[in-house]
Amino acid sequence: MNRIMVMGVSAGVGKSTFARKLGRLIKTEVYHLDKLYWKPNWVEASLEEFSAKQQAIVKQDKWIIDGNYSNTYDIRMKYCDTIIYIELPLYVCLYRVYKRWLTNIGRTRIDMGVGCNEKLDAQFIKFIISTYYDRKKQMKYRMKEFQQHPTNQVITLKSKKEIQSFLESLHSEKTGLKSLKI
Repeated sequence: MNRIMVMGVSAGVGKSTFARKLGRLIKTEVYHLDKLYWKPNWVEASLEEFSAKQQAIVKQDKWIIDGNYSNTYDIRMKYCDTIIYIELPLYVCLYRVYKRWLTNIGRTRIDMGVGCNEKLDAQFIKFIISTYYDRKKQMKYRMKEFQQHPTNQVITLKSKKEIQSFLESLHSEKTGLKSLKI
């Protein structure tokens, strides 16, 4: 588990938060795709620029990259040895997106591009709802395809309890202690 992609079924599933916790636990640099993609004031990076940034990261010996971004999935997948896929119910994702917005109104999150203050609009909510079930199917296919290579592993986490248990088990392996406060 040296080159890890943290992916999820939807916005709000907890990819970035999980990736930060995992990075602290295993002492590995975390790269957020949203931070690489979005320029100040929500300006999109070109595909070439976005791809080049990822190409530089994936050649490193250890990394965690969080985010989905299908258009550059192959760049990351080629070098990755582990995908951690988080799938929580749609209502949880929607609640978390709303809560994230309330918590960060007028500010830029640490996993977002500089100058991209938190926003929430009907178009984003519609995107989450309209893509959730199709993405769930697509992710199953991707995970199955990724596992075709014998050294690749997929870890699927489908509840807050599974997420916490996974992090606690890593913590126990590293420290011999069961209690985890991250």
